[in-house]
Amino acid sequence: MVIPRFYCPCPLAAHQLLELPEQVAHHALRVLRLGAGAEIVLFDGQGGEYPAGLQIEGKKGYAQLGALRLIDRELPGPITLAQGIPSGDKMDWIVEKAVELGAQRLIPIAAQRSVSQLSGERLEKRLRRWAGIAQAASEQCGRNRIMSIAAPLSLQTCLEQIDTSTQILFCDPDATQTLAQALRPDNQGLMLLVGPEGGWSEEEQALAARHTLGAVQFGKRIFRTETAGLALIAASSALKGWM
Repeated sequence: MVIPRFYCPCPLAAHQLLELPEQVAHHALRVLRLGAGAEIVLFDGQGGEYPAGLQIEGKKGYAQLGALRLIDRELPGPITLAQGIPSGDKMDWIVEKAVELGAQRLIPIAAQRSVSQLSGERLEKRLRRWAGIAQAASEQCGRNRIMSIAAPLSLQTCLEQIDTSTQILFCDPDATQTLAQALRPDNQGLMLLVGPEGGWSEEEQALAARHTLGAVQFGKRIFRTETAGLALIAASSALKGWM
């Protein structure tokens, strides 16, 4: 039987009696219809998880926490997906699957060919939605940490902020180097840069060249933007022996 897992955005401690946050209580009691005594698991995003027993008092839910279980389901090295913002709700899918595949961070790139240009209230709403999807995906897949999602950046700003120890691979179907040839055999950071529909502009490709990024291609077929980054995360993890 699968034990329901819930992310609690508050510090957790072993053996405490915790009143569940309203959103968590609603999900447990109203959506899943769990009863008193049900087994659940809580995590706060700091690593590890707590087995707990559900208690109900009126419309409120409580959890009697057990001992911390230091279970780590993260990849041995951090992967960042810098994803050109796609049209419609494709980013919802990308966020969910990037969490399942183990990405540590996602940076939406406001690329020159991005159809969706987000700002103001629309951007704030979209960021909240992506954060909720990342949380739910962590609950489902067993991760005890939440993938971080940055506010959208231009490609230039993104490259200016990268740690020099991170290997950056610029995904280009016209590149001559394959992913397997480009990957370093270490556990340091890896960033995968994936363009939106229509790919990177000539100006963005020139920018990548000035930063001496490793341009890579992934096979003979052209992937959709919502497929490319996820396939590259999976393949990179496998080639590095991180799965």
